[in-house]
Amino acid sequence: MPMKDDKILITYGAGGRQTRNLIENVLLKYFKDPALRLLPDSASLSIFKSCADICFTTDAYVVKPIFFPGGDIGKLSICGTINDLAVSGAKPLFISCSLIIEEGFRISDLEKILMSMADTAMLNSVRIVTGDTKVVDSGNGDGIFITTSGIGIKKKGLSMGIDKIKPGDAVIISGVPGMHEISIVNARENLGFKSNLKSDCASVYGLVSKVLSSSNGVKFMRDPTRGGLASVLNEIVSNRKYGIRIYEEKIPVTEEVSFFCEILGFDILNLASEGRVVMVVDRNDCEKVVSIMKKHSSGKMSSIIGYVTDELPGKVVMKTKTGGERFILMPSGRQLPRIC
Repeated sequence: MPMKDDKILITYGAGGRQTRNLIENVLLKYFKDPALRLLPDSASLSIFKSCADICFTTDAYVVKPIFFPGGDIGKLSICGTINDLAVSGAKPLFISCSLIIEEGFRISDLEKILMSMADTAMLNSVRIVTGDTKVVDSGNGDGIFITTSGIGIKKKGLSMGIDKIKPGDAVIISGVPGMHEISIVNARENLGFKSNLKSDCASVYGLVSKVLSSSNGVKFMRDPTRGGLASVLNEIVSNRKYGIRIYEEKIPVTEEVSFFCEILGFDILNLASEGRVVMVVDRNDCEKVVSIMKKHSSGKMSSIIGYVTDELPGKVVMKTKTGGERFILMPSGRQLPRIC
């Protein structure tokens, strides 16, 4: 879809249709490397005569508030980079860290963030090896922004991607979606809800590595961040000869999450997670994969939520609990800014 606007809008950063249009119609006009063709979370780069491929990713984090239930911008930046490598099938190894700090930011808060980053990296056996720091004038930085890049290695011959998917494959999610975005809005807007709900911000590498070491049936993986599950599923079927049918009753949800969505008018399928993984798996292997995931602390609520189908090509449809069906569209606009 051609760009209609002459200026960048805030909705272009929400992870939905406008983000996709910006990438496809502006960025990819100038960045044409083959590694970008399928828009993966990490670029997979072959090294001559090497027994492994390099995976390389980068991301920026601008969350507000910077401290939230279940994490902070530092933990988020390390987990997010690890997760982009993990869902590409790579073992995360090295991370760079670039800080843009606003004049007047408390050094005590900076140290809390840096400690969180160091602890998260150490917990996941990842090294923070290089970085950069800039300070901007008061009023021009909104506290702190963090950009991280990550390098990992992937077993040569491990091939995953949207182009591997075919009708009959199963769609799996590792847990309750949307908990990160819900925790952010509750913390930011001071809604006053007494809740133990926390962001799902966490590394998925341990879970993913367990699956990949036991199954050859994984076709595709993605962490459902901005735009949530709806965005991931629509990216999968975009311009394809197949569609996806999911089942509302199979989506893992807690009463607390359902309550928040009903009160705030949110669609859980559009909400961002920061510690979940969506997998498309060969149907013959899907039950085995879910069994493996449920044995891991990060995947206890894993569920097969639907299947790839040759019906309705290019579309995502959900069978509702009441027996009807509705189309799940790529999110448009934004429900909440500055969530990751």
